[in-house]
Amino acid sequence: MRIRARILIPLVAAGLLATACTGGGSTPNPPATQPQGQAGAASADPDQLPRNETLYTTGTQWGPPLNYNPIREWDSAVGTKGLVYETLFHYDTNAAKLVPWLAESGSWTDDTTYELKLRDGVKWSDGQPFSAKDVVYTFELGKMETIPFHNLWNWLESVKATDDRTVTFTFSKANYQEWDYMLYSRAMVPEHVWKDRSEKEVLDGTNDNPVATGAYTFMSKDQDRVVLQRRDDWWGKGALNLDPKPRYIVDIATPSNEVAMGMLLQKGLDLSNNFLPGVANLVQGNFGLTTYYKEPPFMLSANTAWLVPNTTKKPMDDPAFRKALASSIDVKKIVESVYGNLVKASSPTGLLPQWDTYVDQNVVSSSGFAFDTGKAKKLLADAGYKDGDGDGFVENKDGSKISLTLIVPSGWTDWMESARSIAASAKTAGIQITPDFPDFNALVEKRTEGDFDLLLNNERQLSNSPYTYYEYMFQLPVRKQQNTVNFARYENEKAWDLVQQLDQVRTDDTAGMQKVISQLQQIHFDDMPIIPLWYNGLWAQHSTSVWKNWPSAEGNAPKTGAVMWRNWFELGGFETLTQLQPAGS
Repeated sequence: MRIRARILIPLVAAGLLATACTGGGSTPNPPATQPQGQAGAASADPDQLPRNETLYTTGTQWGPPLNYNPIREWDSAVGTKGLVYETLFHYDTNAAKLVPWLAESGSWTDDTTYELKLRDGVKWSDGQPFSAKDVVYTFELGKMETIPFHNLWNWLESVKATDDRTVTFTFSKANYQEWDYMLYSRAMVPEHVWKDRSEKEVLDGTNDNPVATGAYTFMSKDQDRVVLQRRDDWWGKGALNLDPKPRYIVDIATPSNEVAMGMLLQKGLDLSNNFLPGVANLVQGNFGLTTYYKEPPFMLSANTAWLVPNTTKKPMDDPAFRKALASSIDVKKIVESVYGNLVKASSPTGLLPQWDTYVDQNVVSSSGFAFDTGKAKKLLADAGYKDGDGDGFVENKDGSKISLTLIVPSGWTDWMESARSIAASAKTAGIQITPDFPDFNALVEKRTEGDFDLLLNNERQLSNSPYTYYEYMFQLPVRKQQNTVNFARYENEKAWDLVQQLDQVRTDDTAGMQKVISQLQQIHFDDMPIIPLWYNGLWAQHSTSVWKNWPSAEGNAPKTGAVMWRNWFELGGFETLTQLQPAGS
């Protein structure tokens, strides 16, 4: 992709640089669009924004913005959900509690009824009032089979507006875990704008010129960026006593680490959510850059990187082969050689460090896996995978060749190097893997359609509960298009039943959660539908040249995440914007 000349800043401190990528999700490349002004934002030229009022970010988009559709929370333009569209609650990851947002409050009035009270005075950007009917409409979109939260209607019986500010949800059963997650992750959309849209338009529509409740609106869009402008009439300034400090946010699709690093060092970029090696040199040098921690690992933990096998294809349909593959991977080498210890090897369960209390160490000790080439070879041999032609690689049980392709996005060079490392260690065990680096939009299509052998993925982020982790791994039914979960296409009715049992445990019942999660961990180790590798950091390198008071473990600094990744604004990313201060103040 050719990017505009104005962001091709000469490389500085070249000795510090190496290619790298984000761990937080990316955007496929749509047809080109020309800059397009939005209502109320025509006064500012996106090419001449006041630098002291503008926050420049990168690390989420890897191509032109594809859509502005909050239903498509996996590939919509940066800020679509969180800055433009909003959710009923946010989730405070430090206090581990829901924070009222569009909702003023919510509670279970009995075992199957949840009542939601909305804030008074919230308006859509076109001036229409936000009301209970918009909440009803948004949730009823889930009745459409292709909508990502369609499964909600397996247990949601009805949603009704009992008055303009009250919504009553009636369930067939109380899925406490899932409901807490739904409350802070589902963006509300306006009924009066969306009501005549077809199912295809709801899911696949680009949704140009969005009407929303958020603190920002899209001002312009182009091949390499989106520009957002703050709404001075945003309802939250009064109701929440929050005021995001940047008047403009420009999120740029930087196709390489060199561009991102050059912009950071030349003060043309304020926040990079890319993985950037050489962080120690940058933080400890006189470059005006900071990270959350001053020492390794420098970043907060954000998600777990997995190797995902397509379990519908041979030999990945065989648990024995998947377990051998897991034992063949030298994760320690990836952590040290690729990341320079900026990440940590994951628990065999893959649960984030924040969820250590839910790891059953007895199950890990008896059934977990670790890097062991000898064990990998034995597992292969015992399962009938042998090297019949002497080329160093095992064949399928029927003698046919095994030649697997591992795909990661082009430009995500930490993952590209990790894929090469996985292939090298698997080769030692006799498994042939060839890394391949398609463009991100091509990878998304392959992942969605199931047209792959192996891929790396990390799309289940830190959340309110490990429920979301296991829901990702085991969700059924497997559909023709898997947009957001179970890319492995693994089918296990018992595991999915356990996930649903976990869903019905109250979120404050730790012992009850541990009991169910222990059983899920046993199934995970027995069948290995996905292979946990390492914990990705919440990559965030901040420049203090224009903005200060970035999140930090030090002193009284904010403890939220400085992050523009999709679905993180509700986990503290938005609050970070409200705590920034101009560097000159």
